[in-house]
Amino acid sequence: MLPAMHAPDDTIFALASGRGRAGVAVVRVSGPGAGAALQQLAGRLPPPRLAQLARLSDPADGEAIDQALVLWFPAPASFTGEDVVEFHVHGGPAVVSGLVLALARLPGLRPAVEGEFTRRAFENGKLDLTGAEALADLVAAETAAQRRQALRQLSGTLGTLYGGWRDRLVRTLAHTEAAIDFPDEDLDPRLERAALEAAAGIAADIARHLADGGRGERLREGLDVAILGAPNVGKSSLLNLLAGRDAAIVAEVAGTTRDVIEVQLDLGGWPLVLADTAGLRASDDVVELEGMRRAAARAERADVRLILVDARTWPEMPPAVAALCGADALIVANKIDLLAGPLRADASGRLPLPLSVTSSEGLPALLAALEQAAAERLDAGQAPVLTRTRHRLALEEALAALERACVPGVRAPELRAEDLRQAVRAIGRILGRVDVEDILDVVFGEFCIGK
Repeated sequence: MLPAMHAPDDTIFALASGRGRAGVAVVRVSGPGAGAALQQLAGRLPPPRLAQLARLSDPADGEAIDQALVLWFPAPASFTGEDVVEFHVHGGPAVVSGLVLALARLPGLRPAVEGEFTRRAFENGKLDLTGAEALADLVAAETAAQRRQALRQLSGTLGTLYGGWRDRLVRTLAHTEAAIDFPDEDLDPRLERAALEAAAGIAADIARHLADGGRGERLREGLDVAILGAPNVGKSSLLNLLAGRDAAIVAEVAGTTRDVIEVQLDLGGWPLVLADTAGLRASDDVVELEGMRRAAARAERADVRLILVDARTWPEMPPAVAALCGADALIVANKIDLLAGPLRADASGRLPLPLSVTSSEGLPALLAALEQAAAERLDAGQAPVLTRTRHRLALEEALAALERACVPGVRAPELRAEDLRQAVRAIGRILGRVDVEDILDVVFGEFCIGK
């Protein structure tokens, strides 16, 4: 959150690379005093956007800090749109702390807060809010698919789409208001009909965009896969096998898992969140019952239900497990290494995926099925997709306003104009083209220091 006492013309600095020992660390400075700070530490100002080797010294006592590469980006040709300096120093803690302390002692410089560099880029017109959010997503991306989505949004695909809708609505609103403000000018009546048709067309575009199954939001957070089944069928063992580590306790005692245990997995570039849940069975144990309640709640909101059954008893299973085996469930029969004969189909002819968590037999087929499920639910191709709940809520508000405006012969022209104005404001909030001070701290508060 950006404190109100910090003026936008302050010069800020921060470590822009990861903390800890590294080959190289980057310290960024932005603001009107950036060039002077570089001159005081390096003794000169290099040519713009040309990396040069320089000896850095503390202006307070002349003590050497490091031999480093320095870069100078004069405004407005910089990330923030302000004068920007980057120090590429050796990544040892003593070097970084020495440089940061030297900058802190310079008059007019202060440490940046979370997201302040990107916020300044937004305020100086270098990014709209969708671009700023894309940068945060790119920094946080853990899989190839998440990286691709963030890069598409950072390149402006989403901002261009929303900006196009807003611009078309502004023109439509202008035509509608002209008919209200100049009733004696004998304006062409086709203008109002054209305005209604344009609003209806944009409403249809927004409705199609909203009907994306939440692909973008799911991709940001990871596909939620709930591992469900009766006690002792191997749910925790499967979680450990997929995670490649002992994430969950495994024991012969039924009911070992009492809470939901989550593990994140990168599968073919798709992000998955695997959840091991309590075994489902009849029980009088209060704690176990709470675990089963949580398992049922997780199953309700899961994107994929992975039902694990015992191959030896399939297709028989507890009623609580059978109730979850819908047509979209992924059923896996574990312990096929203990099965005397072939795996049987159930009454409907459904044959589960065979697996042995002990020998890993059948694991490639299970991974392929999970990857296919992720691709079906997350892949949106090259089309720009919604990535945040903030976008969805604003577009739903805009769609509702447009649907009211497009009711023929019912809405008074003044009310129709207000509906269009509300839709323009709603889309403008996504881009940051209206008064959005109330949401800026939320957007940029997700960033780390130095971004």
